[in-house]
Amino acid sequence: MSRSPALAFVVKEFKEMLPPTIFFAVGFNLILLTTQLILDDYGEQFASFMLATAAALVIGKSVLVANALPFLSRYDTEPLIWPVLYKSAFYFVVVFVVRFLEKLIEYVAHGGTLAAMPDYVATHFTWHRFLAIQIWILVLFLISTFITELDKLFGDGELYRILFTWRSSDLKLTRRQRIRTLTKLSRLTEAHTTEELHDPATPAHAELVVLLRGLVEQTSARAPETQVRSP
Repeated sequence: MSRSPALAFVVKEFKEMLPPTIFFAVGFNLILLTTQLILDDYGEQFASFMLATAAALVIGKSVLVANALPFLSRYDTEPLIWPVLYKSAFYFVVVFVVRFLEKLIEYVAHGGTLAAMPDYVATHFTWHRFLAIQIWILVLFLISTFITELDKLFGDGELYRILFTWRSSDLKLTRRQRIRTLTKLSRLTEAHTTEELHDPATPAHAELVVLLRGLVEQTSARAPETQVRSP
């Protein structure tokens, strides 16, 4: 039975939102727990954990919305460190603004006035705790963004298989072989023309065939183990 387009869209959005939501739910609750341990503040602990989890839901969806913005992919063609830092900084600023506005709304809701708001921010706002949590949020964003960008770089579930499927010793050997082979292929294509590579009588064509055969053999040797280990 085929799914309706609306249901398929909801399922797709849910699957995309689930990983960052789980990650930030765990991270936010760890931040909250360590803060409470340091301050020895256990009042309304369960309610605080629920609020942290709800905040993770908001952050998870915000990350998906932010990823759809065209300027967020500005550094996607640069070395990996640039998109990681750029996106983490963007997420950090968004969360900083949202948390700051949340505190101001809470102040007004408890009887504060707009006229007294500057004084509240300057003298009564708990900047030390606010910034401490914000620093941990930045750390979480750096980790999350790095994992996400690394997953995009590998593609096709490679990162999942590296972490949970392949043995470390086999993976290291296969990965080194593939990287070396791909590097040789890149140099070969730079050093020779398409006509040389296509002509069976040239040494360049012979080397190309050897390199491609090596890639196929590496993939074939790894496939049976992957199939056995796959659920």
